[in-house]
Amino acid sequence: MSIINRTFSFLLSIFLSLPLVGAAAAGLLEDQQRILFLGDSITQGGSYVANFDAWLVKKFPDRRFTVINAGLSSETVSGLSEENHAGGRFPRPCLFERLERVLAKTKPDLIVACYGMNCGIYKELENERYARYRNGILRLRAAARQYGAEVLHVTPPIFDNHGKAGFNYDSVLTKYAEWLVKQREQGWNVVDLHSDMRAKVDERRKQHPRFTVQKDQIHPNGDGHWIMAQCLIHYFGDSVSAQLTSAQKLLDGPRLNAITQRMRSYQKAIHAETKPLRPNVPQGGTLESAAAEAKQLEGRIYGGM
Repeated sequence: MSIINRTFSFLLSIFLSLPLVGAAAAGLLEDQQRILFLGDSITQGGSYVANFDAWLVKKFPDRRFTVINAGLSSETVSGLSEENHAGGRFPRPCLFERLERVLAKTKPDLIVACYGMNCGIYKELENERYARYRNGILRLRAAARQYGAEVLHVTPPIFDNHGKAGFNYDSVLTKYAEWLVKQREQGWNVVDLHSDMRAKVDERRKQHPRFTVQKDQIHPNGDGHWIMAQCLIHYFGDSVSAQLTSAQKLLDGPRLNAITQRMRSYQKAIHAETKPLRPNVPQGGTLESAAAEAKQLEGRIYGGM
C-alpha cells in the first residue's frame, strides 16, 4: 500500500470514528414529537425553552411539536438542600418526588434535562455531593427508559462570581459538565452549554470586563437564555440560526408572544395535574385545555409561513 493510500485509510478511520452528533440529533426530532423540558428555576423561567420552540416553528413550519416546560424552581436531582433553605419555609424539591407523575401525564418522546446549578447546593466540590448528582442523572435516565423516552442532557449554565476572590462555585459546575460530556462516549446525547456559555461570556469581557448575563450570579437574563437556545439549535445542526443575535431574528414579536403563551399554558397545566410539593408554583387548567389553547394559537404562530 502506498504512503498516500495508507494516509487516506488512516484519516478515513479517524473520520468514521467521530461521533455523528448532527445525524444523531436529527433523529431526536421526529414528526408529532412530544418534548418535555425538565430543570430548575432557569428552566421554569422558560425563555430559552420558548426560544427553542420558536426555532422549531421556523425550521419545521409543517410539523406540530408539543413542547411542555415542567421546570421547577429550586429543584435538584441530587436530593440535597441547604440548611434553612428559603428561610426555613421548605427544603429544595427533588425531581424524583414528582418525576413518575410527570412522565405518566406527558408521555414524552424526548426529555431535555438541565440540572446542576442547585445540585451542589453552592458548596465546594465534595465526593458525596458529586456522587449524589451523578446518581440523580442516572436515575433520571432509568426513569426515561421505562417510558421509552430519549434524554438530551444540557450541562449546567455557568455560575458567574463577578470576579470575586475566593471559592468560585463555577468550578463545581465545570466538574459536573465535564462528567456529562464524558458520557458521550457511552452514547449519551449531551449539549455542552457550560463550555459554550463560558466562552461567549469570556469573549465579551475582553471588551467589557464587567459584562454579565447573570446579574444575581445564577439566573440568566434574556441574552443568557438566548445563549442557551443557541446551544440547542447548534446541537441540532442549524449553525446559521445559532449565529443569530436574538430570537427576534427568528420570528416576529407577535409569533414569539403566542409561543410563550402556549408554553405557559402547558406549564401551568402540567404543574396543576402533578402537584409538585414546592409552594407557590403557578398552576391552572389541564393538559387537555392547554392542547385546545395551543390549537387556537396556531393561526398566530404559523399563519402565513
